[in-house]
Amino acid sequence: MKLNRKDILKALETISVAGEGKNMVESGVVQNVMTFGDEVVVDLVLQNPALHIKKRAEVDVMKVIHEKVYQKAKVKVNIKVQAPEKKKPEIKGKPIPGIQNIIAVASGKGGVGKSTVTANLAVTLSKMGFKVGILDADIYGPSAPIMFDVEAERPLSVNVDGKSKMKPIENYGVKILSIGFFTKPNQAVVWRGPMAAKALNQMIFDAAWGELDFLLVDLPPGTGDIHLSIMQSLPITGSVIVSTPQNVALADAKKGVAMFQQESINVPVLGIIENMAYFTPEELPDNKYYIFGKEGAKNLSEDLKVPFLGEIPLVQSLRESGDIGRPAALQTATPLEAAFENITRNMVQETVNRNKSLPPTEAIKITTMAGCSAVNKK
Repeated sequence: MKLNRKDILKALETISVAGEGKNMVESGVVQNVMTFGDEVVVDLVLQNPALHIKKRAEVDVMKVIHEKVYQKAKVKVNIKVQAPEKKKPEIKGKPIPGIQNIIAVASGKGGVGKSTVTANLAVTLSKMGFKVGILDADIYGPSAPIMFDVEAERPLSVNVDGKSKMKPIENYGVKILSIGFFTKPNQAVVWRGPMAAKALNQMIFDAAWGELDFLLVDLPPGTGDIHLSIMQSLPITGSVIVSTPQNVALADAKKGVAMFQQESINVPVLGIIENMAYFTPEELPDNKYYIFGKEGAKNLSEDLKVPFLGEIPLVQSLRESGDIGRPAALQTATPLEAAFENITRNMVQETVNRNKSLPPTEAIKITTMAGCSAVNKK
């Protein structure tokens, strides 16, 4: 008996692949049907690689042809698995006009020197000729005003295109906005998440940042409401993780990396910085004492396949410079200046690499019911 291709296609329209609503022909699962007398060859393309799905599809095709076309037909089913391209989560957000790159500086653990590193990265970028700003997003422990010696300053209101905007405070070539400008030194910020998010949004979108090559966002320690609010509000270019070498800090740094790498967040990690890498006494400049462990953050970056941006030694002047409001990177011809220059150059290079190979990251819209997110590219 000579089989008819149209009859076979009509029979295949009565079955579907498990989990799909449309029939095999309509959904495009059936790629080709060939007949040779009483022989039939059916080529299928499935999106699900599961063995039981493939087996069921094969059995269903053979069964329907035997039942509806010809009982003694010799049926051969070829199955190819072609997984669909993974859809990028959709994100919606508001990019800030004039700001080229937004870098989130984070740490899983408090006390590892994240804010100190942020301040010195900003100063080093400024020394390199970039236009730089800092958004101090550590709502509950703002430190940028102290580190830049602008505690007594208050942002002024300026008119931009008919709208009233906050003018960031500027020192050492860095524009700064912080909740610390709006609270008293002895006043604790006791806010729930939504209040903190609202304050951050005002500092982000109601500010006259002007043209910036880099806006560094100093995030609070951990992974919580503020981090989600920032990533929901801003098109983050990439993130930097700061850690010290000891295991306790590294365990939290690993969580910080994992947060940014979640599919629902999908913010590239530009690299890890190791702070307090070693101690060198002034009287023994050739000696290195690994007080918190040796190369812990460097090893972590290798394990996680994340770039290692560099290490910063434990030097007394680094702490002192932050306390007096003059970041250590302002000093010239010092080991600290060299360390921050190396780290900053590496960060800039990773940002360039990221911008070449990846589309712009937009802000993340957190869906409250499912706790999942969607990302929508420009």
